[in-house]
Amino acid sequence: VMPYESTRFCDLSADALDAYEQEFTRVLTRAVERFQPDIIHSHHLWILSALTRRLYPEIPMVTTCHGSDLRQFQTCPHLRSRVMDECRRLDGVMALSRSQKRDIVKWYGLIPDRLHVVGAGYNDALFVQSVKADPEPVQMVYAGKLSRAKGVPWLLRALASIDSPDWHLHLVGGGSGQEKSECLELAARLGPGVTIHGAVSQNRLADIMQRSHLFVLPSFFEGLPLVVLEALASGCRTVTTDLPGVTDILGDIHTSFLDLVPTPRLREVDQPFEEDQVRFEADLKNALHRQMRYAVDQPQIDLSHIADRMAAFSWSGIFSKVQTVYQKVGPSGRP
Repeated sequence: VMPYESTRFCDLSADALDAYEQEFTRVLTRAVERFQPDIIHSHHLWILSALTRRLYPEIPMVTTCHGSDLRQFQTCPHLRSRVMDECRRLDGVMALSRSQKRDIVKWYGLIPDRLHVVGAGYNDALFVQSVKADPEPVQMVYAGKLSRAKGVPWLLRALASIDSPDWHLHLVGGGSGQEKSECLELAARLGPGVTIHGAVSQNRLADIMQRSHLFVLPSFFEGLPLVVLEALASGCRTVTTDLPGVTDILGDIHTSFLDLVPTPRLREVDQPFEEDQVRFEADLKNALHRQMRYAVDQPQIDLSHIADRMAAFSWSGIFSKVQTVYQKVGPSGRP
């Protein structure tokens, strides 16, 4: 479910997949001839990375896994043979979290020594804490795709049963098809308590977060949700599902401004079992209501005790880890 016109990999014909690879081969060939790279850094353990490894086996290559590639690996079993062998020959793979590293080893059969937990970074020059306005109402923000996989329908239904304190939801993000329509219909039922922003720039998102008291991400599937770090850096109390990527970073932090909601059991990748949905919605409601009450009493949060953790996931903090991987697998250090 993408916020723009797209075709799912599982729906591509054999001819379409061949055309996809042929066009990327043309562009890759031109790029390598022009830049003569010492190292290639690709993104996603999927078809394009596998193609690049096949075309340039002599150039050191690393790939960043983002999570959506692992989802494709599970939902498109007929395409696994197209990526498995080449991805196993990558010189290095950068994972977002320890749990993702375990999944990569399990599904792709990569050598653990070639996997590096690097994470992903947020722009700490843009997402900064500011003085919050009085919480009348409590300003709340969701940022992400308007889809079921992100838990948006459950969020909107949970909010429908919270009468006090007064709240206002900023719904940020795009979507498509029936799932977007479902989200917008549920949002419309909440009346003027919801502002639908659509897709916005990073600058605009930072502004919305700086003006908000509470951020919520009820997603069922993420690699490492950078938006959680952006929200915390902006001084937002945070309610999010206890996804592995979240717990790897924040699971050992005990603070009143963070609530981790148990993720429901999932059928396939991101479809909750019917019998778990009522409990999930109730847990989400309780966490939101609790953080709203906290926001009324204390609009500002103190980030000082997690400052080191946040710095480690800034752009500069992450790039230092990326550079270490480059040096390890580059021409002089290639395994």
